[in-house]
Order: sequence, then structure tokens, then C-alpha cells
Amino acid sequence: MLEFISQPWPWYTSGAAIAFILFLLLYFGKSFGFSSNLRTLCTIAGAGKSVKFFDFDWKTQKWNLLFLVGAIIGGFISSTLLKSDQPLQLSTATIADLKELGIFFDGNINPGQIFGWEFMSTPKGLLVLLGGGVLVGFGSRYAGGCTSGHAISGLSNLQMPSLIAVVGFFIGGLAMTHLIMPILF
Repeated sequence: MLEFISQPWPWYTSGAAIAFILFLLLYFGKSFGFSSNLRTLCTIAGAGKSVKFFDFDWKTQKWNLLFLVGAIIGGFISSTLLKSDQPLQLSTATIADLKELGIFFDGNINPGQIFGWEFMSTPKGLLVLLGGGVLVGFGSRYAGGCTSGHAISGLSNLQMPSLIAVVGFFIGGLAMTHLIMPILF
């Protein structure tokens, strides 16, 4: 049984699971978004005493914190119990594109050249990861939510701001891939 579970599943399995969860959230009047958990955690830590944005009743977001805990547990289970010894399979075109950027595919989902301790301990690595984190944090706050919130929940609710945000996310991703990454790596 565990061998069946640890095999890659078809893409539509994830799509069906996300759609099912989304229908449940819509039915119960909730909206999905992962970045709101950071706001809730900051509120629990007392940030609402200093910053008005964090001054709200965090107990109304307990369900979202439960989702966060479930995501962490699910990630742990998939990376330990369901881990496959097979290397990640990427297309030869993607491997060639990464090689052009100076990133050599090592079979892992997170390339060690970008996410390894050796890279993170260099000034360039620290700047790339810290700068990327700041930009993602600023972007999700400025856009009023993260990619998952806008793309999954906002678009399913036919919200125009979510459509604009998702188009912006794609433009930013393309600019990063084709314009900025070649300079960084």
C-alpha cells in the first residue's frame, strides 16, 4: 500500500483535492490564503499593540491556523514516509535552461546551488534569499494576499483584484526567470 502512495500521482488528483477543499471553504463562507496565517501569528505574538494592521480578533482565524498545521504535518509525512528514492524527473529542456543559468540539476526538488547551506552562507546567497523573502512579503501585503489566496480563492469568487494580482504574479515570475535570474546566477 505504501508503495502505491509514494508513487507520483496524476496532476488532476491535486486539482480535484484543491477543488473539494475550495468548495468546502466557500460553503462555510471562508476564503483561502496562506499569508493570512503570518498576520495571525504576529497578532498572537502581540504585534497588535504596536501596529494597527495586527490588531484584530485572531480567534476568528483558528480554522486557518489548523490548515497551516495540517500543511506542515502533510509536508513532513510526504518528505519522510512517502519519500521516493527516485530522483525528480524534469524535462531535458528544463535541465538545459537551468544549466544556462549556471544551476546544475542534482535530482532534488530544491537545487542545492540555491537552497543549500553553502549558498546561504555566502553574501550573495544571503542577499538573494533575504531579498526574495522581503519582496515576497511586501508583494503579498501590497497585493492583499498571496498567490494561493488570489489564484485559488479569489479567482473562484470571480474577484477582479485577484485576476489583476494573478496576472501580476505571472509577469513577475517571467521577469524573474528571464531577466533577473540570469544576472544573479
